[in-house]
Amino acid sequence: MALDSQQVELIGRNLLIAQIVADGLEVAVPTRDRGVDLIVYSDREGDGTFVAKPIQLKAASAQAFSIDQKYARVTELLLAYVWNVVDPTNAVTMCLTYNEALVVAAEMGWTATPSWENGKYSSSSPGRRLRELLVPYEMHAGTWRERIGLRAAS
Repeated sequence: MALDSQQVELIGRNLLIAQIVADGLEVAVPTRDRGVDLIVYSDREGDGTFVAKPIQLKAASAQAFSIDQKYARVTELLLAYVWNVVDPTNAVTMCLTYNEALVVAAEMGWTATPSWENGKYSSSSPGRRLRELLVPYEMHAGTWRERIGLRAAS
């Protein structure tokens, strides 16, 4: 069964929320979509620290990577790419800051294309080189805390 884009987004969002909550963090869903799909936060650190980061979700039924210049305006925005949502047991999540995604785009040569001059670039069939560039950003159990700037849970 083929999923429509809204189904892909819903599954991707729920997979992402489950990963974040499993790492002992909280998630808020903004009422309006202004470039931030989720807010990951912690308000229960031992020293009373409150930490929050905005997330833009990019869910894909298979694999896709994109970057849009409009996201540069959101301070500390994390871009979460959730791949393979049609088979959640094989889903993969990568999380990059906008600047990290920009470095990947430059490494791929995308920032020197007419698409980038128009403000964005996307690839719906990431090759080996792109997948290798994204390996350091793969999220696993226990890595969300570090990604938002907290120490690992003890």
